[in-house]
Parts: sequence; structure tokens; C-alpha cells
Amino acid sequence: MNKNTLPTFIWLLDDEPQLVESLQWLLQTVGLETRVINSALDLLTLPLDEQPGCLLMDVRMPQVSGLDLLLMLKQHEVLLPVILMSGHADVAMAVRAMKSGADDFFEKPFNDQQLLDSLQAAVIKHRQALEKQQLLTRFKERLAELTEREKQIMLLLVKGVQAKKIADNLTISPKTVDVHRHNLMQKMQVSSLAELVHAALLLDLPLAFSF
Repeated sequence: MNKNTLPTFIWLLDDEPQLVESLQWLLQTVGLETRVINSALDLLTLPLDEQPGCLLMDVRMPQVSGLDLLLMLKQHEVLLPVILMSGHADVAMAVRAMKSGADDFFEKPFNDQQLLDSLQAAVIKHRQALEKQQLLTRFKERLAELTEREKQIMLLLVKGVQAKKIADNLTISPKTVDVHRHNLMQKMQVSSLAELVHAALLLDLPLAFSF
């Protein structure tokens, strides 16, 4: 399935069935599909990063609190944005939620339009994060195809070192540098130095290699 046609899911976790039903109806009015999570303990077993979406959950729940679940998701490096809500909120709770990585915090009852706006923004953020992750994976696979010499030259190129200087540093001819540059750009599937720099920044190459 094309990434642009992936369904958007809003995951709902709340122990108030009436609120969940109301949220489902509200989200359906703007074309957002919902997936109800039956219990807090099920959360970490779900495919939360397979499609763009957001997790909307209550802070106070019987098994595990929403704040604790939020921290668990961050520890598992889940990209899915989280919006918390509570019927017994205070400033300290809201501050703790945001410091723990929540994308937003709402006190019940909330303004429907404000919640929808926040959810839409979170979905866009998640889609961008997933696309970046997919691009990074592809660049890592392409990087693995480079020879050590090509990796050396790539790092020097993205640092702004000119071909003649690269040739001097590596004790090879400028023509050989050009050949390696052509080959590595083909393997990385980039058509310009700017695209190569973008790939290097995404891969954090200056930290990954030293010469």
C-alpha cells in the first residue's frame, strides 16, 4: 500500500465507555478512524507505528496510569504521538505530562474543536516521523553497499572538502575521486551534493566515522 493511502488511526484508551463512544462519533465526523484499546496492558503489544495516527488516553486508569504508559512508550521508542486527558487535572499534572513527552493535555470536559485540531496536528507529526524513519532505513541500507573508500570520500564531500584536497589527503588522483564520487552517489541514490549532505545529516555520519 502506498504510504499516502495508509489509513489514519486514532487509538482510544479510556475506562469510560460513554466517553469512548462519544469520541468515536466525534472523530468519525472528520473522517478519522478509531481503534479502541481494551486495557492499558494491551497497549505495548499493538502495532502503533504501522500507520499515521495518535493515541488519546486518560491519565487515571485502573491498571497503569496514563503517565506511566507514556513513559513506557518513550522507553520503547514508539513514535506515535500521545495526547492525555483527565477529569481531575491540575497544573502540576499537565506540566508533568508535557515534560514526559505528551503532545498535548486536555481537561475533561474539553472543547471538541480544540481536541480535533490537536489530533490532526499530531497525525501530521506522526506521518512525518514515520516517513523520516523509512528514509533513514533506506539510507542505512544504501550506506551498507558503499566500500570503505567510498565512505571516506562521502564524509569528506559532505564536510565541504574539494575533490583536489580529497585526492591529496587520500593519496589518490582527482580522477579517482571523481569515479568514487559518481559511484557512491549512484549507490546512495542522490543526484546532488545537497541531497548527499541531507542523507549524511540523517545518518549522523560525522559521529559514525572517523579517519
